[in-house]
Amino acid sequence: MQRYKILHRTYYNFSAAVQLGPHALRLRPREGHNLRIESSKLDISPRANLQWFFDVEDNSVAIATFDRSTNQLLIESEVIIQQYDQTPFNFLVTDAAADYPFTYAAEDELVLAPYRVAAEEPGDDALAEWIKGIWQPGESLPTFALLQRLNGAIHQGCSYRLREEPGVQAATRTLELGTGSCRDFAQLFIEVARHLGFAARFVSGYLHAPPTTIDFGSTHAWAEVYLPGVGWKGFDPTVGELVGPNHIAVAVARLPESVPPVAGSFVGPPGTALDVGVWVSAL
Repeated sequence: MQRYKILHRTYYNFSAAVQLGPHALRLRPREGHNLRIESSKLDISPRANLQWFFDVEDNSVAIATFDRSTNQLLIESEVIIQQYDQTPFNFLVTDAAADYPFTYAAEDELVLAPYRVAAEEPGDDALAEWIKGIWQPGESLPTFALLQRLNGAIHQGCSYRLREEPGVQAATRTLELGTGSCRDFAQLFIEVARHLGFAARFVSGYLHAPPTTIDFGSTHAWAEVYLPGVGWKGFDPTVGELVGPNHIAVAVARLPESVPPVAGSFVGPPGTALDVGVWVSAL
């Protein structure tokens, strides 16, 4: 078991007093048998009224509402977790799905169908051509080997770029540029996996990376694929590895744009300065 402390600070400085609308906060890691929250603290200034709920993907969401106008907003989340996922390769795909291609069981397909719908047209020439380098029709190979091949192809074929612009690049755009952020690489992985028939989803969270590695930022994104007998298995094309003990999932979604850590609105004159800081430290 590994303990981590996560400090996530978001600060808005407005040009004049504004009235804040509701803000949705996805800052609390997803708990389960592989991750437990030891303690958590959420400080917001000005004071906010909080309403917690689980969204349709079972993500923990806090809705913050505000009673008075302000020219600043500070949201600071501090969480200490216990990470138990120390052996990411310790799993066994069912015999029926061990080799690709395979078919999901009918009862699973009813739930997984939305996660198999690709966002871009299947006939897109650039994406279809790139997929041919991953898998040729008629080729049979272990399912996990195919997914590892996809993970490695993105990691080796694309260069990481810290991208401050909001949103996620289309998969074809990432291929065209040959560069992208972690969320762009996750989206490319998801699109290709869906074209290959897999159920795949987007994950946002945190990554604990040694100080000597390239700075991916402590906020991070990766992909998960549903494998029968295993469940949702994480693949991180940014680092070219299976998701493991250094990854801390906060929110999952069929569409990447639906799970920002902080999302809200305000009424007032334009002009906003935003500062975000995230620190993940091993304890």
